[in-house]
Amino acid sequence: MYQQLAASQVGEHSARVVVPGHWGQVDALIALEQIASRRQFSSAQQIYGEGEPAGSWYRVVRGTVRICKFLADGRRHIAEFCLPGDSFGFEDFGERGFSAEAVDDVTVLSFPRTATERLIRDNAEIARHLREIMLRNLLTTHNHLLRLGRMTACERVASFLIEMADRQDAGGQIRLSMPRSDIADHLGLTVETVCRVLSDLKRRRLIALANAHQISLLDRDALEAVGDE
Repeated sequence: MYQQLAASQVGEHSARVVVPGHWGQVDALIALEQIASRRQFSSAQQIYGEGEPAGSWYRVVRGTVRICKFLADGRRHIAEFCLPGDSFGFEDFGERGFSAEAVDDVTVLSFPRTATERLIRDNAEIARHLREIMLRNLLTTHNHLLRLGRMTACERVASFLIEMADRQDAGGQIRLSMPRSDIADHLGLTVETVCRVLSDLKRRRLIALANAHQISLLDRDALEAVGDE
């Protein structure tokens, strides 16, 4: 993925000297890296909470982060899962509208908002880079709204598996670090429905379940065309 490649480029060129006025993509990434701090979180630990000041944004280095919100009746909605290379926490309203939690052991880079804004003012390359990240995040949000609003339960689960395979860039092998309850709260389903659909997809030999966290896509074309029957 682009963000993962970009992160590796920063590591390979961390000693490069950046000349003001001659910014390239790698230079922009190095400048961002220089204002970042590395933070680690254990499973289920909160990275930030709803209502807290939105003073930083983040990039996942290792692990999976869930972006979630609790409704007034106690139900939980998981808006997004962030994987290594993904960025999150770009709220522009002064305070957080959602919470961010570590699904498993997580390492993130934290970028102060004020320092980021100074970099944006100084060069257009960083502004372009961050704009691309936010546009990709917006596309992910639109796709998720489509999944929740127009797809059946079986289509939601199948679409989620395909999306995770594409994001992990691992062919037909998927690692799901999140529990079934997280998937259910992300897709607007019950845990029982998620488990039933996965079992049905396995029975139809569209997927194979090695364990709770490892899934193989056996017939991607059929999975893309799947629906409730």
